[in-house]
Amino acid sequence: MAVESSDDIYVLPEDCIATALSLTSPKDACRLSAVASTFRSASESDAVWARFLPPDYRDIISRALDGGDSLLAKFPSKKDLYLHLCDHPIVIDDGRKSFQLEKLSGKKCYMLSARDLYIVWGDTPQYWRFISLPESRFPEVAELLDVCWFEIRGKIKMSMLSGGTNYAAYLVFTSKSRIYGFDHQYADGYVGVSGRESEKRNVCLDPDGVQRHRYQIVPRRVGWFYHRSTQMRNPEAMLPEEETEYPKQRDDGWMEVELGECFVEEGQDGELEASVMEVKGGNWKSGIIVQGIEIRAKERK
Repeated sequence: MAVESSDDIYVLPEDCIATALSLTSPKDACRLSAVASTFRSASESDAVWARFLPPDYRDIISRALDGGDSLLAKFPSKKDLYLHLCDHPIVIDDGRKSFQLEKLSGKKCYMLSARDLYIVWGDTPQYWRFISLPESRFPEVAELLDVCWFEIRGKIKMSMLSGGTNYAAYLVFTSKSRIYGFDHQYADGYVGVSGRESEKRNVCLDPDGVQRHRYQIVPRRVGWFYHRSTQMRNPEAMLPEEETEYPKQRDDGWMEVELGECFVEEGQDGELEASVMEVKGGNWKSGIIVQGIEIRAKERK
């Protein structure tokens, strides 16, 4: 039996190649577009990129704060629309959430705004206040003025997320002044199915946490007073028993710290809940400005 040449694939009709590409991933489709002109043409077709867009993308876009019709009209090409949703989050649900796609996989990603979160004492002006920042994607962010009980929770229906996907949740925040009260006490981060027990993570909310970890400021009692003395210690000796998540700078200028992970099964009901809290230290805390909690796809380790 004669073996057909591998070149025979190039004589297939373009719609057949487009169908094959739609069964891969956005990343693979872009790679294959560089193989030959036939693949390049097929990889631009709406038939391919319509498969990479979520089935309910029209419903999600219709909930956009600035109206969804203009966005659909601006990007009639499915590929252009896909890439726009990857690089430009759209604000939906009356400014309480944002939506975007993970570029390599097309998985759904959301950020819950500060107004969409449960913040303990968040409605008490002497502890928290809601302000507007031009660099935020949302109309309002939450500024921490002074609390000793720090607790923030966010929930999202699992049906809104991409099934068969591992998700991680991140607290997205910044500061206009010095963040105070988080330098000597880790917060607790939790992510899981609402109503079930979640694995706890140590979360550092001090942007200088890595440096403080290496050159820890240790309270030392002298007479009736406590003084702070800076001591250089062996970094390996100071590592906590549990893994600690530290803040990282984002491309949009904000900071984020991972709170945990949760795998979302296909067709899974219930809610994914993410929380961060620091209530053990008893000290007063201030300075953090919370934009929201972002929930996005993450590869399993």
